Amino acid sequence: MGHKVGVDLSFSDEERHILKRIARETIDTSLSGKKREKIEVPAKLKEKMGAFVCLKTQGELKGCIGYIRGVMPLNKTVEEMATQAAFHDPRFSPLSKSEWKHTEIEISVLTPMKKIEDIAEIEIGVHGLFIERDFASGLLLPQVAVENGWDKIAFLEHTCTKAGLSKDAWKSKDTKISIFSADVF
Repeated sequence: MGHKVGVDLSFSDEERHILKRIARETIDTSLSGKKREKIEVPAKLKEKMGAFVCLKTQGELKGCIGYIRGVMPLNKTVEEMATQAAFHDPRFSPLSKSEWKHTEIEISVLTPMKKIEDIAEIEIGVHGLFIERDFASGLLLPQVAVENGWDKIAFLEHTCTKAGLSKDAWKSKDTKISIFSADVF
């Protein structure tokens, strides 16, 4: 993949490394019961931003949970979502110690949501989708469309399905479509 999915939110390599370390050590601590060292967190990582933590065990998705909006400082969001993704994603059994050895962490830091009226605004490889209707909602991160080779329509349909809606629910005027981007690392 030549071009990176999503956007660059100008985190330094060190900041990305710290977020990964927070996620890794949070899961480590839960599995081992050991106390973890305090990690020094730079100011930029204390800004309130939405983020997802996704875990892949030997390349297969093992958990992926996040906060859509910036309700907490980013470092806390990553810490909490790492635990959620590892042990509380209802689609998967909790991560075991043996799986953890073969598990990679991917963090997606989200930009604010933007409601759109025209699907022409959606750019595959840049945007993720958030679709809402009544009490149903579904979100897919930007990298999901790229990894699956979906075009815009397939991406819309899969996001509707994720929300528990019919796949063409995006066509209805009662359905709210929002786009966002993410810095994925």
